[in-house]
Amino acid sequence: MRRITSVMVAAACATGLLVGPASVLAAPAQYRVSNLGSLGGTSSAGISINNFGLVSGFSNLAGNQSMHAALWLNGSAFDLGTLGGANSGITWPVKNNYGVLVGIAETSQVDPLGENWSCSAFFPTITGHTCLGFVWRWGHMHALPTLGGNNGFATAANDLGLIVGWAENTVHDSTCDPTSTQVLQFKPVVWGPDDNDIQALPLISGDTSGAATAINDLGQIVGISGICDQAVGRYSAIHAVLWQNNKVTDLGNLGVLAWNTPMAINQRGVVVGFANVPGGGSAGNFNAHAFIWTAAGGMRDLGTLPGDSISEALGINDQGLVVGESCGASGCRAVLWQNGNIVDLNTRVAPGYSDQLVYANDINDAGKITGQSFNATSGVSSTFLAVPDGH
Repeated sequence: MRRITSVMVAAACATGLLVGPASVLAAPAQYRVSNLGSLGGTSSAGISINNFGLVSGFSNLAGNQSMHAALWLNGSAFDLGTLGGANSGITWPVKNNYGVLVGIAETSQVDPLGENWSCSAFFPTITGHTCLGFVWRWGHMHALPTLGGNNGFATAANDLGLIVGWAENTVHDSTCDPTSTQVLQFKPVVWGPDDNDIQALPLISGDTSGAATAINDLGQIVGISGICDQAVGRYSAIHAVLWQNNKVTDLGNLGVLAWNTPMAINQRGVVVGFANVPGGGSAGNFNAHAFIWTAAGGMRDLGTLPGDSISEALGINDQGLVVGESCGASGCRAVLWQNGNIVDLNTRVAPGYSDQLVYANDINDAGKITGQSFNATSGVSSTFLAVPDGH
């Protein structure tokens, strides 16, 4: 498995191996789709694509017992390593345009409290090891500090050197769900400009835990605020929130106080994500629809494909094109929203590509999309790159 440095990324940008941004005013009629390489396993996914076309995400290793954070250049996967444990991954749209990547990685230390931290929801096996947020630059992975607790999680980085995510402190919180083994509070945090600088963000009054999930170059940060509960969401995501100038604003909801999770914010301050809607039985059941939020219009339900019941908006570019997934009894399909209208991306694929596009996780300003596809014959899930007509 090859290693790659930020110097190589910068060189690729300079020589034109990575295509720079272009204006996209409308969704194209077709996309040329290709599958990118893996690190040896049968499951990989593109999670983030920046404005120079750098795709990053994760890939299982051979045997599918562990996965590593990966980036792709010219279709080949490069292993970013771990922090001493078995697993790592880039699990959120990072969006930094200078080759800086952030994500999560297990350490060699067994969690002393036996927690199933947020990372365990993303890795193929539960190892019981602690997991930390990482920043990767210049070919090296560095651990990000916590608030004194054992675990952390990094999601996104802007072009000004700020990184966001969440981290445990040392408070044993009675609102943590004992069935999910979460013990310690976790707070939304910002790291930077130095990697060892960490600042907790304020929560909605009465809440005890939260997470920061995305940041833009204006310093606007979005995330969740709620009770400790589960470090992967549910009642930890009672409120979808926006932080600006260290002040927290409730973005509203779609009718239920659970699973209200922003996933991305563009440079114009438009937020997308998912939120529970009524009708899913218990309020804690996952029954989400994709949403879009603007300062002028508040939170709006983006709906699903006909016949589906669940959708998630996962990425947005500065032109307002939104990507994600829509899911029903027959599975999930990658989708695109433009001006509130939803399109199954599989209907926009140019001839010659036969895999099912399962979810689209990010889109850059040139309209290039990455996510995960599935081949029903081989059973392989692959990282895909969809390039719009004219690019």
